[in-house]
Amino acid sequence: MPEPLFTADEQKKFDAGIAELLSHYPSDRKSAAMLPALRLLQSIKTWLPPEGMQLVAKHLESTVEAAYEVATFYVMFHTKKPGRYVVDVCTNLACSLRGAEGMLRYLEERLHTTAGENGEKYFLRETECLASCGTAPCLQINEDHYENLDKAKVDALIAEKLK
Repeated sequence: MPEPLFTADEQKKFDAGIAELLSHYPSDRKSAAMLPALRLLQSIKTWLPPEGMQLVAKHLESTVEAAYEVATFYVMFHTKKPGRYVVDVCTNLACSLRGAEGMLRYLEERLHTTAGENGEKYFLRETECLASCGTAPCLQINEDHYENLDKAKVDALIAEKLK
């Protein structure tokens, strides 16, 4: 028998969260809640398991394909279980001009991983934009944002946040 998607506590959190989300949408427009519903699922499971996306689609009276379309369009969603730490490094123009590519290579060396590889501990990714052009270079660890980075600040983040 397959393992259940949720623990009892997770199921309660999901059910309450979906009910709250759907209370903000007209009953004939439930599918408009796709982004927040997927975010809810990911906040509970850390990623979007296929059976979870099926459940979201069912609650929103939508299709699994629609859930996958949204989940694969946005970089914030994980359709594969990520490492314990998701490290997004912005390499857009402003960050690139301030050394983002070097910072990404430095993180690869320090974390013993390659950008784009999803390991058990780290999922280091090159990201298009984290909306901090005036405080470049920047990165995000899980959902925490860090700006004005240099090697010393990156080393401090590794020591403090990526244990």
